Amino acid sequence: MNRRSMLCLLSCLMFWQTAYPCTRFLWDTKKQDVIVGRNMDWFEDIGSNMWLLPRGIVRDGGIDENSLRWTSKYGSVIVTAYDIGTADGLNEKGLTANLLYLTESDFGERDEKLPGLSVTLWAQYYLDNFETVADAMAAFKTDPYQVQSFSIKTSSGEKSGSVHLAISDKTGDSAIIEYINGKPKIYHDKNFKVMTNSPPYEEQLTALKQYKGFGGRQDLPGTTAAADRFVRAAYYAQQLPQPTEYRESVAGVLSVLRNVSQPFGTPDPARPYISTTRWRTVADMTRGVYFYENTLSPNLVWVQMDRLEFKKNSPVQKITLVKNYDLVGDISGYFKPMKAFEFQKMTPDKPVSQR
Repeated sequence: MNRRSMLCLLSCLMFWQTAYPCTRFLWDTKKQDVIVGRNMDWFEDIGSNMWLLPRGIVRDGGIDENSLRWTSKYGSVIVTAYDIGTADGLNEKGLTANLLYLTESDFGERDEKLPGLSVTLWAQYYLDNFETVADAMAAFKTDPYQVQSFSIKTSSGEKSGSVHLAISDKTGDSAIIEYINGKPKIYHDKNFKVMTNSPPYEEQLTALKQYKGFGGRQDLPGTTAAADRFVRAAYYAQQLPQPTEYRESVAGVLSVLRNVSQPFGTPDPARPYISTTRWRTVADMTRGVYFYENTLSPNLVWVQMDRLEFKKNSPVQKITLVKNYDLVGDISGYFKPMKAFEFQKMTPDKPVSQR
């Protein structure tokens, strides 16, 4: 068995415990906008809603000892997971954050010398504080922190909060952050446009070179494995024609996301990467437009950031997405003031329930 086959086998065995496949990719159209899109795949509905979070919110990183603390500089629109944390979002300056599953993620034992941050707030930390990826990466070097995770109780048992994070901005800059063996690994470059799940990013890049179009001889793979979706997303992304109008830009991103979406079906022990695509988002960082599409609805909806109120002391607002399938088109005016959801804090010794 070759190295790649062994990696795939190990990944399958681990994903039988926690299958959470997703796909993200960024498209700098050059002639139009810089856009990033992602699929959210999960074995059950994750109770996602859309929230408007204004500037000036004081946050706690959700860790008992030496918790990271900050006050939000920028407002953002986010989509939650179980309304206990930020899974995806766009801030008013055009920075996006996408949280995806990574089985090999290992945040390490708690080092109380470093400020701690619950994984539920990881994406929100970047949306609150940064305008560009470069600024975010510079801050990580001067003010490091430590992410901590936990298990979540779901309808089919406990699932680990093992994730990696992508951030991107309107310049087309991109960074992917993973914690492997307790240490952060950062991939910061405009060329790092595609992201899925296992194996870790460095191995994904190495495997990509085996395929036609990337220097290798192997044909385009077709399974639902994360490594194969990575190759397909990279291939179809580079085949996209330059858009002649804005509508083609968004449609191009959606076309790639739909190509690597997961169909409805029961998870297969032999292929545990099969987990239904529940929703997808597309963030136009240039124009400040945030699109959302639920796979149970035929309608694409979006919000325009310049139509929203993010000033300090403005209310937190919400658009209910759960079972709200009749939404269509521009829903910027649908936000309603609402008591903010609570980011789940760390509870060592017992898993967190989302119910």
